[in-house]
Amino acid sequence: MQTLTPNVELFHAKRRHFTCSTQTSTFIPTKPLSVFPATKNNREHLRNLENVLKTSSNSIENFNNKVSSRQDKTTTLLGGLNLARLWPQMKAAVDEMSPKNLKRLQRLLSKSSEERSPKNKLGSKWRELHGSNNWAGLLDPLDEDLRRELVRYGEFVQAAYQGFHSDPEGSPRDVALPDGSYKVTKSLYATSSVRLPKWIDDVAPDLRWMTKQTSWVGYVAVCEDPKEIRRMGRREIVIALRGTATLLEWSENFRPNLVSMPEPKPDPSDPTRPKVECGFNSLYTTGSQHAPSLADSLVAEISRLVDLYAGEELSISVTGHSLGAAIALLAADDIAERVTHAPPVSVFSFGGPRVGNREFADRLDSKGVKVLRVVNSQDVVTKVPGIFADNDKNKQGQNRNNGGIREMVERNNPWAYSHVGAELRVDMKMSPYLKPNADVACCHDLEAYLHLVDGFLASNCPFRTNAKRSLRKLLDEQRSNVKVLYTGKSLRRNRSSVLDYGDVLPSPSS
Repeated sequence: MQTLTPNVELFHAKRRHFTCSTQTSTFIPTKPLSVFPATKNNREHLRNLENVLKTSSNSIENFNNKVSSRQDKTTTLLGGLNLARLWPQMKAAVDEMSPKNLKRLQRLLSKSSEERSPKNKLGSKWRELHGSNNWAGLLDPLDEDLRRELVRYGEFVQAAYQGFHSDPEGSPRDVALPDGSYKVTKSLYATSSVRLPKWIDDVAPDLRWMTKQTSWVGYVAVCEDPKEIRRMGRREIVIALRGTATLLEWSENFRPNLVSMPEPKPDPSDPTRPKVECGFNSLYTTGSQHAPSLADSLVAEISRLVDLYAGEELSISVTGHSLGAAIALLAADDIAERVTHAPPVSVFSFGGPRVGNREFADRLDSKGVKVLRVVNSQDVVTKVPGIFADNDKNKQGQNRNNGGIREMVERNNPWAYSHVGAELRVDMKMSPYLKPNADVACCHDLEAYLHLVDGFLASNCPFRTNAKRSLRKLLDEQRSNVKVLYTGKSLRRNRSSVLDYGDVLPSPSS
């Protein structure tokens, strides 16, 4: 840290402008500072002091008034002392303490003032936003409409998480969708093929949901609002899938060997066959006596909706996080394969692992399934499973044409995975609010992903200053990974006592 050395000569030069009063032991400048106007009398000062010391009753309106008053005093004092001129290094601190920035931070930390971006009409653009041109020219810099769509799909996945945690042993009665224009039409369940000893349930009966073979994993929702349908240019069907939650799902994640997909070919050992991870495929295709497989349930529901809305323009958006992102690829492939007259299918995934080999990626592409993966550079989940994976299309083409040793090893290696589709890469270190050394959980957290997407402009640009997404969820879920400046502000903002801004740091990038 750079040490600020005061200019002694400048201090002596300034000292003669102050005189010491014999009545009070306070330094009084010959010219009164603007923070203490001469017109204010003692009664007004006492009344202001009483208001500051008054205990807060969690009233947002009262809090805003106090903060605004404090901001005005702080800013006027800083302006009177002219710190930016005396110490140029403090200019960033002066800017950060400005009323505009403090008011914006207050809004981002508020639980009740979630600000939404305006919704533009997408009728002429929705196919492009859903990958008709593989998102060329829309990712870097990030298109504003695409940013809003990605955040919206992420919130559909958050609703799946919330629905599961509201009733992990059964099925949520009501899924709190982020958009009231949509209605849930089907609950989705995934079944594991792994069996655990019964004594595990006896040891921890309260955590029996962790060892359930079949668990609620997401839902199908359809837009029913005519106004929203006109805005989007079509009726949208959304499939939202949560990430790993149960012990059996974790066990499936650690079955990384590739297995062949059910495709009619004479030789199952053919290395050119599409293959996917064993555990993901098991969760998607396994059924039980209590519920059909996720594959059969999903295909039946999508077929029903396609027939129900025959004649309308439809789209299918499959979105998921982590394990849900992996299953989303299997679901998109299955829908394109088995649903008659299937509308365009697009996948929007967050923090998804690799799912299959290069032939699986080619299979999705040949069916017209469009995939956009949102990847955090610090998220290790997006780098597994697999040993060999080359995602550069030009290099892949060279490998195929050259037929080198690497190509032969990849084709015959049971862990030869490859990513699918286009990629939007965000970086945790670009956020001014998160610690650059955030832990693994934060790097993979869905809310952290949405925070990064909301602030992403381009790979060569800083975090956008007009980001609208509230920091409250991020603070609630990843407080230890948020910089002290903002956790301190948040604690004081919700504390029912005197507010103090004494530990405000000079800059959010510190």
